[in-house]
Amino acid sequence: MNQTLRRITTLLLLTLALSAAAPTRSAAAPASGTTATEVRININTATVEELTMLPGIGPSYAQRIVEHREKNGPFKKVEDLLNVRGIGEKTFEKIRERLTVAK
Repeated sequence: MNQTLRRITTLLLLTLALSAAAPTRSAAAPASGTTATEVRININTATVEELTMLPGIGPSYAQRIVEHREKNGPFKKVEDLLNVRGIGEKTFEKIRERLTVAK
């Protein structure tokens, strides 16, 4: 598949998963205190396209997250995302509840 078609397919699948209020395989089940529609993104397995669905994370930051993970290995905790260049406290706090490092 070409890259554009892969992105469209990925976004469509994520949209369907969110609208059905059921977590996808790449996302962990919602933690207690969250609703079923708040699917968590596993920062150890998420694609650039999946990461861009987070508020404040555009393609550049998403690519940096993936590159950091590939270079340094999997994130041990969601707070390790602060080690990615450009991800600061404000951005992290906006997305913290939507992240997981589930295996």
